[in-house]
Amino acid sequence: MDADADPDPQPGESARYGKGRRAGRPDTKGQILAAARESFAEAGYEKASLRGIAARAGVDPALVHHYFGTKEKLFAAAVDVPFDPQGVAAAVQEAPLELRGRRLVHVFLGVWDDPVRRAPLLALLRAAMSQDSASALLRGFGRRVMVARIAQGMTGEDRELRAEAAVAQLFGLVIARHVLRIEPMASASVQELEDLVGPVIQQYFD
Repeated sequence: MDADADPDPQPGESARYGKGRRAGRPDTKGQILAAARESFAEAGYEKASLRGIAARAGVDPALVHHYFGTKEKLFAAAVDVPFDPQGVAAAVQEAPLELRGRRLVHVFLGVWDDPVRRAPLLALLRAAMSQDSASALLRGFGRRVMVARIAQGMTGEDRELRAEAAVAQLFGLVIARHVLRIEPMASASVQELEDLVGPVIQQYFD
């Protein structure tokens, strides 16, 4: 049986989907992804809803949750983001408070230094720098997922602003390293940059 296909619906299950709603089929996952790409492009990350995406795909909202779980994971799959930002934030929060700046630099740069993950990430970043729709998507996704969760690992006031500043600084580092390829930053090791930039990012956590 195809891993993406749902089991046969139980008696009466089709009625719960309502007219025009399809139960799971082998192509359902692809239909949801196509609908998600259209919805995110039109409405942006924050305004697009799982219910609206389900309606566009012609499926029950429960199927969207079944395949993707959360809007964050659906977005990541729809735009082919090859990492879990929740995992990045979780890894940072697992570190002692006094080491979270270094951990954030280490984990964030580690994602971008992976050649397999870097290519689609750079494509998304370049699109965000030149297209308003892509910029809105990345901004909404980054704010609601990365920034919000990193802010949870901070103390004191203005945590969201400090989290945004930390993430903005790291994106600047990525642009210098992988887009502009400024030396010696482009060829520096993650450890070198962690030692150099980690204490700076740590100031946002203290």
